[in-house]
Amino acid sequence: MLSAFGNALRTPDLRKKILFTLMILAVFRLGSVIPSPNVNVVAVNECRASAAAGDSAGLYSMIQLFSGGALLQLAIFALGIMPYITASIILQLLTVVIPRLETLKKDGASGTAKITQYTRYLTIVLAVLNSTAFVTLAVNGQLFPGCNQELVYDKGLFPIITMILTMTAGTGVIMWLGELITDRGVGNGMSVMIFTQIAAQFPASLWAIKESREGAQGWLIFAATIAVGLAVMAAVVFMEQAQRRIPVQYAKRMVGRKLIGGSTTYIPIKVNQAGVIPVIFASSILYLPMLYAQFQPGTADAPNQVSLWISTYMANGSWVYNLVFFLLVIFFAYFYVSITFDPVEVSDNMKKYGGFIPGIRAGGPTERYLAFVLSRLTAPGSLYLGIIALIPAIAFALFGTQNDFPFGGTSILIIVGVGLDTVKQIQSQLQQRNYEGFLR
Repeated sequence: MLSAFGNALRTPDLRKKILFTLMILAVFRLGSVIPSPNVNVVAVNECRASAAAGDSAGLYSMIQLFSGGALLQLAIFALGIMPYITASIILQLLTVVIPRLETLKKDGASGTAKITQYTRYLTIVLAVLNSTAFVTLAVNGQLFPGCNQELVYDKGLFPIITMILTMTAGTGVIMWLGELITDRGVGNGMSVMIFTQIAAQFPASLWAIKESREGAQGWLIFAATIAVGLAVMAAVVFMEQAQRRIPVQYAKRMVGRKLIGGSTTYIPIKVNQAGVIPVIFASSILYLPMLYAQFQPGTADAPNQVSLWISTYMANGSWVYNLVFFLLVIFFAYFYVSITFDPVEVSDNMKKYGGFIPGIRAGGPTERYLAFVLSRLTAPGSLYLGIIALIPAIAFALFGTQNDFPFGGTSILIIVGVGLDTVKQIQSQLQQRNYEGFLR
């Protein structure tokens, strides 16, 4: 990997792309620390510090993870890239349900451009809703429950609308920056920006682990955390690269006066075909009851019994929470794979172009064979995702550093996936410019 980056920096075109990408990421990180208008920065910092050490530290650590620390600072890029990711997932799920979107998906580049346009519109709508919700929580003092500081200077209508529009415009700028990286930089822009948000929290989290213990014990826990993180990354790289290659052979056929076909290829089916989406879905589902319990606690004389049960049995780190989280990850892994990989569609496309799996008849037998292989691969893939997602709970059991442990399942999966994809793109562009062939 290091040799690939070294060769890329020695290639003028790739060097310009890498430097352009780094410049855009620097602008992105700058916008993540500049506060929105009307924000009391001193009060926000005090409330963030108290929340990080409170009972809801797990919830705030997840928010910090996906926003790169910008959301709890009420920065101009507070919403980060998550509205775009949410809109993309919604459009991807609706493609299966709405025939119009399914037709656009099959239309090629023009249809994909139309779906991308719909995704942008939905992103702005979600950004308006999210920014309105978070600004309202900040104005009413509910963003950090238990903190009595005034997070905004003026609670008038115009300053609040200005904050909402600023955060919404920040989301639009982030979309534009991500597309600039995709067109003129290296890698997928949105993925690289998510990578940057997560990686920005690593130094502070690692140092917090060291500071949580005194003397030599702190350095020992610090070194053990890095060693465990590197081992987990190696395991994730191995699993993310693992795939089952189903051979496909295409029969020769006459097109005009030419005889074409007769080639042999394969269908690569990854062990982790769902990627990081099941972990994100499961985390989102489980944080809904925690939000309800946090904002509807009831009164001291008459506590809300539902909120009390959630706080007791569904708190982040309890065995009930971990068990439900593990089962939800497995369920969403099967659910998402069934949506994104359709054996019937793959079988029909193979049959249309004269392809077949050796030893398997075209049509129904091919569909059943692909569904069988996909089910067999999804089983270990979903278990792998569930185990990776429980790494913070395991870290808490071993080191007592759950809230500060930076190598959580979601962050590891995103960082490794984006890193592998970016390196592959750099290597492919290097091969186009410096192809050595058989002779050196």
